[in-house]
Amino acid sequence: MFECKEKAAQKSVGFLFALGFSIFLPIYGAVTGKHRVENQANSPQINKDLPWKMSTDGPYFEWRQRRLTNLNKSENVGFVAVNDLAKPTDSERAELVRRCRETNTVLYHSDSGVQDQDRLRHDLRAFAGAMGLMIAEGHRSADPDGIVALTVSDKPAQRGFIPYSRKAMNWHTDGYYNAPEHQIRAMILHCAVPADNGGENQFLDPELAYIRLRDHNPDFVQALMHPQAMTIPENAEADGSVRPVSIGPVFSVDQDGQLAMRYTARTRSITWRDDETTRQAAATLQSLLEQGDPLMQSLRFEAGQGVLCNNVLHNRTGFDADTEKASDRLVFRVRFHNRVKGS
Repeated sequence: MFECKEKAAQKSVGFLFALGFSIFLPIYGAVTGKHRVENQANSPQINKDLPWKMSTDGPYFEWRQRRLTNLNKSENVGFVAVNDLAKPTDSERAELVRRCRETNTVLYHSDSGVQDQDRLRHDLRAFAGAMGLMIAEGHRSADPDGIVALTVSDKPAQRGFIPYSRKAMNWHTDGYYNAPEHQIRAMILHCAVPADNGGENQFLDPELAYIRLRDHNPDFVQALMHPQAMTIPENAEADGSVRPVSIGPVFSVDQDGQLAMRYTARTRSITWRDDETTRQAAATLQSLLEQGDPLMQSLRFEAGQGVLCNNVLHNRTGFDADTEKASDRLVFRVRFHNRVKGS
């Protein structure tokens, strides 16, 4: 269980953003003749009322209490029934959005009985569109519809990558190896065929991870906000292309003032900023995830069930360990560069 300590907030989580705006806006105003106040109205209010500014106690603790209250609500637990995945009703959509807004995660199930994979892919894209998710990631394993089939595979482009194996996957947010400007902001995981054994998932709201870490030590949060906090080295792909090095923060604030997280618990092919506080922060965050939290969601998806989320932390246990038998587990994944609309 996480240790919660009500500490006085000490330093600005958003100092990088605040510094950037404080330098840029006066110059911009001098060049364009626009007033500074006018420009601030169109920028993230990191200096005023967002909870990420650590030098102001009030907004953070008010937001913290609201978030923990929402995560503890019984009505935010369990599945939302979606009768027709391709055409969610107004009430279904409203409930899905509400849960994403309050917890960043919503579980759903659909009893439409779709067996044909092409039809299911079509329905998933229609479902995503209904949730305001339009900017699909162009992943190397995705079909033209942007959907990736996560199943045990020995294809050259997938061989050796854990998502296409029976192995367990450690805690991560999706696309942590992407450049910060190409972050994954939302995703859908939909189970078409469950594993015979294993394959359970756990999900944790990044905003809860932020709270737990900040309660533990505010300096740790500030260290993981550094623009060079976490580096994923370049990687040569099977087709000869090279995925470039990715350098960026773990926690960041987007242009709409929303908290984003880029993280992996991997221990190989990763470099943390050469700073003692950063190393301690990374170790503490990994320890908190390994210990578990009462507000984590743990489940094994059945056919027709899935998760819609704003790219929350998640993991997966290994499955179908009997390698003499083929595993039919099939989960469709589609990732987006924008958040669920309204969340």
